[in-house]
Amino acid sequence: MFRSILNQGVKELGLAISTGDIATLEIFAGELLKWNRKINLTSVLAIDEIAIKHFLDSLVLAEQISSAASLLDIGSGAGIPAIPVKIFKPSLNVVSVDAVEKKILFQRHAARLLNLEGFEAIHVRVENLHKQYARSFNIITSRAFSSLERFVEIVHPLLAVDGRIIAMKGPAGAEEIKVSESAIHKFGYEVLSQYDYCLPFAMGKRSLISIVPVKGQ
Repeated sequence: MFRSILNQGVKELGLAISTGDIATLEIFAGELLKWNRKINLTSVLAIDEIAIKHFLDSLVLAEQISSAASLLDIGSGAGIPAIPVKIFKPSLNVVSVDAVEKKILFQRHAARLLNLEGFEAIHVRVENLHKQYARSFNIITSRAFSSLERFVEIVHPLLAVDGRIIAMKGPAGAEEIKVSESAIHKFGYEVLSQYDYCLPFAMGKRSLISIVPVKGQ
């Protein structure tokens, strides 16, 4: 069922996925469910919902990112979207951050199990990354992390000069832009684009909001 859902889902999205990636994601899903019985990693418990809400959602993001980029995922929890994106883009350098240690321990276990090279999971608050990782990442992302204004405020010191912030949001993305756009400008940033899409099998509407430095500032 897991494999057929992924294959059907990518067709609906107009994307592609390799059989090798599907096999790796299946292993990851199994570990996620096993660990979730002991520690709270995700509220998504059905295997079909993991395939769609976690993995296919991450695939849409991965399609927006160059393989040569460096990615920071903030508040990644069980490693979503960081680990699936790393699977889809193996040459991508990925740093995954969460303030909950047990979630980072799971991510490190999963990375070892899946032989992910160029993947680092760090137990830290993002505010404490600024000295070590200033201007280090081409892409900074997060799923449903605070307001757009707060997201930009926290992460912009970590973004490379030519970088891009991608906020993964639900169906209210346009409304969030309206609320936060003027505040984002005060930090010297602007909304570059909004990409709206529907998850396969009517699993919900999503939005990717790309934010970049205002040119000339």
